[in-house]
Amino acid sequence: MDKNLAERTAFPGLAALLCVAFLLGGGGSYFGLANLGVQLAALAILLPSRAAFLQFWTQSPVLLRILVSASLLLPLIQIVPLPPSLWKEIPGHNLVTRSLELTGAVGWMPLSVSPLRTLLAITALITPMAILAAGWTLPRQRFIWLGWLVVGFGIATTLLGVFQLGATGGEATLFGERNPGDVLLGTFANRNSTGLLLGFGLTLAALLPAPKPHLAMVAVRLAVCAVLLLAIIMTRSRTAVVLAVLPLTMAGIKAVWWFMRERGTIEARGFSARPLAIMLGSIGLLAVSTAALVVTAPGPIGKTLERFEAKDDPRRYIWDDASYTAARYWPAGAGMGTFDEVFQVDESLENLTQRTAGRAHNDYLELAIEAGLPGLVLAALWLLLIAWLSWGARHAPQRWTAWAGSLFLVMIALQSITDYPLRNQTLLALAGFALLMLARIATDQRRAHP
Repeated sequence: MDKNLAERTAFPGLAALLCVAFLLGGGGSYFGLANLGVQLAALAILLPSRAAFLQFWTQSPVLLRILVSASLLLPLIQIVPLPPSLWKEIPGHNLVTRSLELTGAVGWMPLSVSPLRTLLAITALITPMAILAAGWTLPRQRFIWLGWLVVGFGIATTLLGVFQLGATGGEATLFGERNPGDVLLGTFANRNSTGLLLGFGLTLAALLPAPKPHLAMVAVRLAVCAVLLLAIIMTRSRTAVVLAVLPLTMAGIKAVWWFMRERGTIEARGFSARPLAIMLGSIGLLAVSTAALVVTAPGPIGKTLERFEAKDDPRRYIWDDASYTAARYWPAGAGMGTFDEVFQVDESLENLTQRTAGRAHNDYLELAIEAGLPGLVLAALWLLLIAWLSWGARHAPQRWTAWAGSLFLVMIALQSITDYPLRNQTLLALAGFALLMLARIATDQRRAHP
């Protein structure tokens, strides 16, 4: 396929992949067939994108390429068979050693205590990798259109949530619900993930330039932000509500920056009250919209606020036992994707319930268990890369678009303290898109002004 055709198909391909990920990818590891559908769609957009793939590996920042390679290699290394003299000495593998000795099956074994789960964890990276590589040659204007598509996902989630909040059963959800009619889930199985998608939509709606400038865009933008903010509250996700402060704060900073810039232009040409009127009118409209939301939905908002007072959160007990598991397998880790298996060995009897923990509800702690010291170092380097790229985009004309991507990645990093956002295909796809926007704009700016 020639280069021009590949570039023409990249945009609709990425848009289609984001749509597929939005519809099918929010169920997490328990919905393997749905995840497979997203991954097959990701592979489909990579096939005609060889030129973009090669350009990514030759023109993207060196640190980005190193971290992408390391993220793929880490779980691959964990499934490479090792001789018994080596893997028996890995911390935490004594239980595996004794089990194999009883059966007489001692032989070469990988570092991962469950190679199949680790292999499954590798396949989860196909989606963000495809978005990052296939979209590298897209014109920057296309990022704006894709960003507004994500805003559309937020609106669709809100509309679906209207049916879910009024339902008496789980028929309005895609992946089931324990408390029908109580929580806005959208296309996710986890309300924290729903809140994070809505937070990304709120960020993009507040910061992206309009596809086509229009006088009514300010009012439309504020109305969309108000609706998405209400939807975030309806998820009853405490982390999502707190994180919503970040895009709102960034939007306020942008409004002040825009006013100061316009004031300087206006003072040079003669006074006009229009920028001040627009800024004050926007703030007033947002204040009125927020007040209207509180008045029209006091019950759900009150229930969300009540969750901040909860003192019986079981996650603190999971964290206590998970810390012990992390110490058992430190510093090499037990293998990506193996948390659920290894944690049950160390779970305290007094903390047992009818349901398994499933996750550590702290992705950094879970990463320490599964990948040990290398995993935590890799996570720290990713955060440093985001900061470096954000700084590099500060003088770019599209800096607010780039910062919308970096802000979403920061929101993921913060929510990871109490949850596991990057354990479903939808948010992996959106994270890949956010990183693509940030990295492309920052890289183009550095090339233009070395």
